[in-house]
Amino acid sequence: MISFLISIVVLVAGYFVYGSFIERKFEIDKDRPTPAISKQDGVDFVPLKLGKIFLIQFLNIAGLGPIFGAIAGALWGPVAFLWIVLGTIFAGCVHDYFSGMLSIRHGGDSIPEIVGKYLGNGMKQFMRIFAVVLLILVGVVFVKGPATILQGLIGVDVSILVVCIFLYYLLATMIPIDKLIGKVYPIFGFSLLVMAVGLLGALLFQDYTIPELSTQSLVNMHANPSDYPVFPLLFITIACGAISGFHSTQSPLMARCISNEAHGKKVFIGAMITEGIVALIWAAIAMAFFGGVKELGATMAEEGHNAAWVVNIICNTTLGKIGGILAVFGVIAAPITSGDTAFRSARLIIADSFDVSQSKILKRLMVTIPIFLVALALTNIDFGIIWRYFGWSNQMLATIVLWAAAVYMKQQGKKAWFILIPAAFMTVVVITYILVAPEGFKLNYELSCTIGIIVSLLLSIWFILYKSASIASIKEAKV
Repeated sequence: MISFLISIVVLVAGYFVYGSFIERKFEIDKDRPTPAISKQDGVDFVPLKLGKIFLIQFLNIAGLGPIFGAIAGALWGPVAFLWIVLGTIFAGCVHDYFSGMLSIRHGGDSIPEIVGKYLGNGMKQFMRIFAVVLLILVGVVFVKGPATILQGLIGVDVSILVVCIFLYYLLATMIPIDKLIGKVYPIFGFSLLVMAVGLLGALLFQDYTIPELSTQSLVNMHANPSDYPVFPLLFITIACGAISGFHSTQSPLMARCISNEAHGKKVFIGAMITEGIVALIWAAIAMAFFGGVKELGATMAEEGHNAAWVVNIICNTTLGKIGGILAVFGVIAAPITSGDTAFRSARLIIADSFDVSQSKILKRLMVTIPIFLVALALTNIDFGIIWRYFGWSNQMLATIVLWAAAVYMKQQGKKAWFILIPAAFMTVVVITYILVAPEGFKLNYELSCTIGIIVSLLLSIWFILYKSASIASIKEAKV
C-alpha cells in the first residue's frame, strides 16, 4: 500500500503547499465585498457559513464522477494513481479555484459570462450553449446512476425511480439555496466523507493488497490495451477525480454564498483535494477487492457487472450491513445532489444569458421546465453513450476555463505559466480524444495525437505572443 498511502500524503500536502501558491498568485482581497453581501437576494445570493459552503461544494462537484470514473480508471492499473494525484493538484485545484474566484470578482457571474470576458463574445455564446448541454448530460447521468443503485437496494422499477428523482430535481432547482441545499446538503456531504473514511479503514485493516506503482506496473494494464490506450482515454475517464469542467459550473453557486475572499482556498481547493482523495480510495479498492486489475476487468466484463454493481458489492462486503447502507446512501446522495445543482446551474446560465430575473417562481419555472423535458427525453439513450459524451464535453469545458483563467492573469500583468501548462496539456487530451474515439471522428491514433499536439502548441504560441503584445499595446495607450 506504499504507493496508495504516499498518494494520499501528496494530495494533502498539495492543499497546503500548492494551494497556498495558487492563492498568492491570485492575490485575494479580504476587505473586498463579495456578491453574497453586495447582491444578496434571498434566492441565489445568500451568505452561508464556511463549513456549510465547503460540504455543499464537495457534494456538488463529487457526484458519481470520482466513484464511477475511478472504478473505470482502475482498469488501466496503478497508473490511475498518478493521474489522480497530479491531475488534482496541478490542474483540478487551479481550475476550481479560478472558476470560483473569478465568479466572485465578477459579481457571481456564471462561467460562460466569465469566459466571454476573456476569450471574446463568440466564445461566450458557444459556452452558453455548451455549458447548458453539459449540465443536462450531468443531470441525466446523475439520474440513471443512483436510480440503478436504488433498484438493487429496494427493488423498485428504474423508470419509477427516475421520475421520482426528476420531481425532486424540479423542486430543488427552484427553491432558495438556503432553504434546502443550505440545510440538508452538508449532512449528505458528511455522509459521503464517512463512506470514504470507512472504505479507507477497510483497505488499511482488512486483508487487501493494492497494486504498487512502479516502473513495471506503469504500463497499460487494460484487458484491451490496443483499443484503450492510456492517453487520452484515462484522462477522459477519470475526470471528477482529477480535473472536471462540471466543477466550473458549480463553483459560481458557492461564489454567490461566500462572504470573504479568504475562504476561497478552503472551499474550492479544499473540496477538490477531498474529491481527489475519494477518487484515490475508490480506484485502490476497485483494484484490490477483486484480487487485482485483471480480475476487476474480468468481473466488469460480465453482463450486468457495471460500476453501480461494483459500488454495491464493495460497500456491503467491506463495511457490513449498517456500514454498507450508510456508504451506499452516500453514493446515492452525492449524484442526486450534484444532479439538482447541475439543473440549478443550467437555469442560472440561461437566465443570465437572456437577462431573466429569477426572483419570482413563475420566471424560474419558465426557464426550468424546458430543461427538464430535454433531460427526460435523454434518459432513454444508453447510459454508456451518455457517459462518454459527458466525459469528453466535461474535459473540453475544463480546458476552455483554464485558457480563460490564463488570459485573466495575463491581463492583470501576473505570471500565468501554472495555468498555461495544464491548459495546453488538456488541449492535447480533448483534441486527441474526439479525433480518435468511436463516438468522434475515428481517425488514426498517431495522426490524432499529432494534431492534438499541434493545436496545443499553436494556442500556446498565440497566448504567449499575441496576447502579451495586445496587453502591452493597451498599457501603452493608457500611458
